[in-house]
Amino acid sequence: MHKLPALSSGLTLATVLFTAGCATSGTVPASPTTPQGDVTAPNTCAANQHPDDALVGKTEAEATALLQGCIWRLGEKDGQQFPGTMDYRQERRTIGVKEGKVTWVRRG
Repeated sequence: MHKLPALSSGLTLATVLFTAGCATSGTVPASPTTPQGDVTAPNTCAANQHPDDALVGKTEAEATALLQGCIWRLGEKDGQQFPGTMDYRQERRTIGVKEGKVTWVRRG
């Protein structure tokens, strides 16, 4: 009869340790759904000086450089579509890339 409290406290300790091991570390892995641009500084977007169509035809590296300081994400690359959120943000650009070149740009 005296072994029950010891067993109970052992199970409680095991439960606490198991639950602590399931906690997240607070880091979020990078994914195509996260913005690739700098979300904290939308006013420093150099691409705002040109129409969005100016990105079409540029290489992916050139477009990335032009979008420095902008909020943007990759929507499609070589036929593979990436998930995106449905919230509308006028300042955000979503780009499509095929064979290393930007083929379309959408706002929102």
